[in-house]
Amino acid sequence: MKNTVIKYGLYALLSGFVLFGLPFLLGMGTNYDYGELIGYSSMIISLLFVYFGIKHYRDKVNNGKVSLGKAIGIGMLIALFSAVGVAIFDYIYTTQINPDFASDYLEYSLKKMEANLSPEEFKTESAKLTQQMKDYGSPSLMALMMFATVVILGFIISLISGLILQRKN
Repeated sequence: MKNTVIKYGLYALLSGFVLFGLPFLLGMGTNYDYGELIGYSSMIISLLFVYFGIKHYRDKVNNGKVSLGKAIGIGMLIALFSAVGVAIFDYIYTTQINPDFASDYLEYSLKKMEANLSPEEFKTESAKLTQQMKDYGSPSLMALMMFATVVILGFIISLISGLILQRKN
């Protein structure tokens, strides 16, 4: 199991790092309209290695058998690698490549809110969002939130993969 987790985990880590970072490095990082879609897509794609890792373990290592619990365990370990890759890139991006990301994103979000909300709603919602960015806008916390997001998605994909791939005696 260890070799499978390391092999597919490293694939997931590298793909998470590269896929999550590629749009930013290609200059698409300031296009926030597509940023979420691209970010979540890159997380899901890097988490495909969860499925392939479980399948490899079942077919090549464990004589065609894997329980749901073992599949989820393998999947979560692989997902942790992906989460580390995404979090590392997020931290590097928000500290080195674009240290103004939090304030730029806040400004973008406020402009979008102002265009879509009444003046009273805007005042309330902008105060909430501004406080959230003060509380959670540090590079470390943003990287931690990305890590947690990938882990949660990884659990869902591990569960689905385990249900699909489980085989018992």
